Amino acid sequence: LIRETTEMIVQIKNRLLAARSRQKSYADVRLKPLEFEVGDRVMLKVSQWKGVIRFGKHGKLSPRYIRPFKILSRIGPVAYKLDLPQELHGIHNTFHVSNLKKCLADEELVIPLDEVKIDDKLHFIEEPTKLWIEK
Repeated sequence: LIRETTEMIVQIKNRLLAARSRQKSYADVRLKPLEFEVGDRVMLKVSQWKGVIRFGKHGKLSPRYIRPFKILSRIGPVAYKLDLPQELHGIHNTFHVSNLKKCLADEELVIPLDEVKIDDKLHFIEEPTKLWIEK
């Protein structure tokens, strides 16, 4: 009885190992490694939980990423230190690779940072810019 139980445990472990490796192979097909070099320009992802009104756009049309920043150094396998401007001095300058996206745009198309207000947790701060009164 004990031998049968230990054999079943070994068989179950082998099947679990085979299933795990099969699922890993399926996931690895879709996995795209995100790596950047020092000096690359990346866009920083900002949270959409608070929402933002920019140019009258709500929800889906609000900006997901802000301004290209230069990578200063790589910290570990998945973290990068960015060159943040003085306006963002309250935010820590180290970000996980999942919060970064390679910048492919021209420098002329950069959104000015003073138009987008964010807090220390990278949530948008909504501020009314103009009050329209129609008669």
